[in-house]
Amino acid sequence: MKKALYLIGSPNQTTQMHRVAQLLEDEYEPYFSQLYYDGWMRGFYEWLLRNNILDKTIVQGLIKEKADRYVAQHQLRRDFENRELGHQYDLVVCCSDIVVPWPLLKHTKSVFVQEGMTDPLHLWARLVKRFTRFPILAIGTSLNGMNNCCDVYCVASPGYAEHFEMIGVDKEKIIVTGIPNFDDVEKLRNNNFPHRGYVLVATTDMRETFRPDNRKKFIRHATRIAAGRPMIFKFHPNEEMDRATAEVKKYAPPGTLIYTSGNTEEMIANSAELITQYSTVAYVGLALGIPVHSYFDVADLKRKLPIQNGGTSAQRIADICRQFGRFQGSGPAFLRQYQPAAPVASERPLAGKSRATEAASI
Repeated sequence: MKKALYLIGSPNQTTQMHRVAQLLEDEYEPYFSQLYYDGWMRGFYEWLLRNNILDKTIVQGLIKEKADRYVAQHQLRRDFENRELGHQYDLVVCCSDIVVPWPLLKHTKSVFVQEGMTDPLHLWARLVKRFTRFPILAIGTSLNGMNNCCDVYCVASPGYAEHFEMIGVDKEKIIVTGIPNFDDVEKLRNNNFPHRGYVLVATTDMRETFRPDNRKKFIRHATRIAAGRPMIFKFHPNEEMDRATAEVKKYAPPGTLIYTSGNTEEMIANSAELITQYSTVAYVGLALGIPVHSYFDVADLKRKLPIQNGGTSAQRIADICRQFGRFQGSGPAFLRQYQPAAPVASERPLAGKSRATEAASI
């Protein structure tokens, strides 16, 4: 049987890679590794890790630990950095092209799967893009696509196809598939979250990824939008929870609920209005027709909104992986002749997915 290496990172990236892997198990034996550099970038990457510069990103620290736990809990085959087992792989499926094993991709077919929303192309990211060859220095996902190193790029929507082309991906490598976890938001309306009719505030780990965040100003802005309605704050899992909790207790109205974990998408489905900073979950609110406030341009978010295809994105991506794996030629040549297989109505759910929540009332 052929072998595929799935590069994982955040919880969202990891579950999406797992879904695709499940659908290819009949043809590709799946192995998993956190994102890593190899080849000419290895020394620079190890220097960043040694100095904890990437501690709040998906390749180091708490988020990497979560991915490790997921791999262990689901008993997935692990080949960390392709050094534990050292297999020769027939396919690499990437959740990022910022941190990539260059030598492996040079000789192995590769498919990129968009995770979700990309970070804003702020001034620092623009400078990194213009003057360096190292998109990792942007510390985030704003330059995902700049390396243009994968054979095929599976993206969320026509709007994102335009975005990735602008960042640097060859247009002929891009195909719109939708993305798992954000392609069937209607199903979120049927949930067991106990609250309804509140204003949900979903924060972002901006401070943890070296970006400015006036949290006091943001909380007061959210309070004005809520205008006396009940509020729930849901923190990003990468945040320093004690600090974030203390700020909400200080600046938000009494009775505001705080969730440090839980299913954010189901919380959005039960809300009357959604307030975000920089967060992919804004797409959930927009797809459900809920009023959304974001640091992003909401009109631009609507243009990039992931297509809704009834939860079949993973099947579409798996079909591309399967057919491309059998194809003799480049990614653009493959896409020019690609005929998608008809997706089935539903996918096999991931086993053991936790929906645990923690709440505190102030």
